[in-house]
Amino acid sequence: MRKPRSTLITTAGMAFAAALGLLVSFAGPSVGEAEAAPTGIRVSDGHVVEANGNEFVMRGVNHAHTWYPERTNSIADIAAKGANTVRVVLSSGDRWTRTSASEVSSLIGQCKANKVICVLEVHDTTGYGEDGAATTLDRAADYWIGIKGALQGQEDYVIVNIGNEPFGNTGYAAWTDATKSAIGKLRGAGISHALMVDAPNWGQDWSGTMRDNAASVFASDPDRNTIFSIHMYGVYDTATEVQGYLKHFVDNGLPIVVGEFGDQHSDGNPDEDAIMATAQSLGVGYIGWSWSGNGSGVEYLDMVNGFDANSLTSWGNRIINGADGIAATSETATVYGGGGGTGGGTAPNGYPYCVNGGSSDPDGDGWGWENSRSCVVRGSGADR
Repeated sequence: MRKPRSTLITTAGMAFAAALGLLVSFAGPSVGEAEAAPTGIRVSDGHVVEANGNEFVMRGVNHAHTWYPERTNSIADIAAKGANTVRVVLSSGDRWTRTSASEVSSLIGQCKANKVICVLEVHDTTGYGEDGAATTLDRAADYWIGIKGALQGQEDYVIVNIGNEPFGNTGYAAWTDATKSAIGKLRGAGISHALMVDAPNWGQDWSGTMRDNAASVFASDPDRNTIFSIHMYGVYDTATEVQGYLKHFVDNGLPIVVGEFGDQHSDGNPDEDAIMATAQSLGVGYIGWSWSGNGSGVEYLDMVNGFDANSLTSWGNRIINGADGIAATSETATVYGGGGGTGGGTAPNGYPYCVNGGSSDPDGDGWGWENSRSCVVRGSGADR
């Protein structure tokens, strides 16, 4: 999304209903094409998997590191709420202060220490073509190549999200070629990580550009290791739109993640219940926006107040403790010793986590009751 302090968020597009109604089918890649070398996080048969072949379904939170580098506890706080993924905002230096290679190494170390997968993204590309301050995917690729040393050897723990929302609502037809070029540039430079690519139209793809060209973009990656990311805000205000978009990718054997979404927005009211339920039913990852620090009238997107992990907002409580939320559906990556699949797991005090999160705990004391036994609400005061 457009972020955060001085850039006001406007309507992502008015023609979404017609655009999303024209779901064009195409043949996805064959199973053989979708298989990457078994190193690190990769794509296999349309699914995101770890090196051992275990499917990894992202349940995560975005963290605006580049604007709040002093908030060094945020990754740990997010992990403590049960997330298995943190999408970290970086800067190539084209618009904000460049995130150095040493800083990236530190962030990766924090992710590993807290047993979450790091999705690292360059934010300077946001709204290119419409926002004059935005930079190109090519420049973002240069950034990744410039910090290659911090990334090498981290393929089990890091996904490289090339550039956030790389086109606005102007010039977005260039998305396909620009994305293919950036992928080729990174692969040519020896970056073998799983790559993530955001949709145009401020990430919401109301034009169907990413949807209709995803197969050719995927095939352009010599490693066949590219994940597509849709951002769901006001364009996705009905279950039909949410389901139609995500199911199109799943049905065509193409990996898709909801890389950002919220429970309300200035361009319309996203259907967060449908987003989370559909992602869960299809085995699709989601990463909510965002932990804290939103400004310019979208403070309602904060999950916690003032970076205080003990002060959940209504949105934070919804995504963490609600139905199909992080606490109920997140599983730690097996590279950290997680078991894979979905379910509650066991709290440090030996009691099982509540699969249904806060809905099992009507009095809010952190203790619930499921399957004829006590359970712990993940991230609550009882979770110790």
